[in-house]
Amino acid sequence: MPKITIVGGGLAGSEVALQLADKGIEVDLLEMRPAVKTEAHKTSYLAELVCTNSLKSTRIENASGLLKNELRMLGCRLLEVADKSKVPAGHALAVDRELFASNVTRAVQEHKLIKLINEEKKDLEFSECCVIAAGPLTSPALSKSIQDHFEKENLFFYDAISISINIDSADTGSMFRASRYDKGEADYFNIPFTKEEYYHLVEFLISAPKTKKHNFESACYFEACLPVEVAAERGVETLSYGIMKPRGLVNPLTGVEPYAVIQLRQETRKGEMYGLVGFQSRLTRKSQSELLGIIPGLKDAEILRWASIHRNTYLDSPRLLDERQMSKLKGGLFFAGQIVGVEGYVESIAHGLLTSRNVLDYLKGEKSIIFPEETILGAIQRYLVNAEIRFQPINANFGLLPRVKGNKRERKNRKVQIAIDSMNAFLSKG
Repeated sequence: MPKITIVGGGLAGSEVALQLADKGIEVDLLEMRPAVKTEAHKTSYLAELVCTNSLKSTRIENASGLLKNELRMLGCRLLEVADKSKVPAGHALAVDRELFASNVTRAVQEHKLIKLINEEKKDLEFSECCVIAAGPLTSPALSKSIQDHFEKENLFFYDAISISINIDSADTGSMFRASRYDKGEADYFNIPFTKEEYYHLVEFLISAPKTKKHNFESACYFEACLPVEVAAERGVETLSYGIMKPRGLVNPLTGVEPYAVIQLRQETRKGEMYGLVGFQSRLTRKSQSELLGIIPGLKDAEILRWASIHRNTYLDSPRLLDERQMSKLKGGLFFAGQIVGVEGYVESIAHGLLTSRNVLDYLKGEKSIIFPEETILGAIQRYLVNAEIRFQPINANFGLLPRVKGNKRERKNRKVQIAIDSMNAFLSKG
C-alpha cells in the first residue's frame, strides 16, 4: 500500500490518520499550525474544538446520540479519546477542550505509522492518494488551489464562537442547577429571565455595536449556528422559542418555568470555565462586556473566551465529488470533514471514519461502502451525493432517515430501532 497524505489535523483528518494507520497504512499528516495561524484556533494541538466543548447528546433517541452509537460500533478512535476527556454535561458528551486536543495529538504523535508534519499544503499535487481534511478554515492558498481545480467558486458560510466565562466570578445565587426536563444530571447553570429582562436583552443585542464584516462574509449563515444577535433581529420572541426557551426548566425558587433562560455549560474538567449556550456572536468585545452586565448574575463575570466570527468553507459536494467524496476530476483526491458539507464535531469525526474506509477500498480497487439508508451514517452519505436543493451543510438529524408511521415519539423510537437493527445486520455480513 502507498503512503497516504492527509492535509489538515482537525477532527476529520485526525480520525482518518488514526484509522488508516491502524490498518497498517503509512500516513503523512500535514497540519499548518502553528506556523500558519487561523482566525479561530488558539493552540497548536490537533483536533482543537473552537466553537463549543460539547459533542452533543449521548442519548440514542437523539440523532447525535444514535450517530455516536454507530461510530462506536465501527471503532471510532476520537470518540475513545473524548470519553477519556469528558466533563459533566448531563446527557451530553462534553470534553475539556485542551485535554481532548492534547490527547488526540499524543495519539497521533505516538503512532509508529503516522508522520506529523507542521507545514502548509498550498496545492493539490500528490503521488498516489491524498485526503484534504483542511476543515472550515482552509488557508487562502489551498482554497485557491481547490477553486482552480474545480474551475468554479467554493461555497462559503460563516460561523461564530460563543462566550465563555469563569464561573467563580459569577453570582450563581440567582441561578439554578438543572438539565432540561431533568434528563441527566443537573449539570447546567440556568439563568432565569423575567419578560422585562428578556425584552431588554433582545433590544441590546439588536442595537449593540458589532465587529466589522470581513470580505468573506458575503454568504449565508448556517442556520444551526446563527449569531445570537442575528436570531434576535428575526423577531422579539425568536430567542425565547430557541436557545433561551424555558421549556422543561422549572425554577425551584418559584416552582414555575421562567419567561426565558440562558444555560451555562461546563467546558473544562476543573469546572472553572462555562460557556453561554447558543450565544455565539460578532458583538465587539466592549459590547460583550456590556452584554454580561445586563444578564442576571454575570455583571462581574470574567470572560475567558470572547465570542468571535470566522470563515467556514465547504464544497458543492453533490456536483463536484463522487460517492466517496473523491474529486470527479482527479482519482485519489479525497475530501473529508466539514469541507464536504457535514456540520458538527461528531459529523466531522464520522466523515473521517467513512473516508478512511473509502480510501482503503479505492486502493484495493473495490467499490465504496455505502451504509444502509436507515442508519445516520448511510443517510449522511446519501445526502452528500444526492442533495436535490441548494446544497447546505447538514447535521445528523432524523429527518434524513426514511419516513415511518406513528406519532412523533413513535416515529422517533421506530427510526432508532430500525437504524440499530440495520447497522447490526450490515456489520454481520462483514
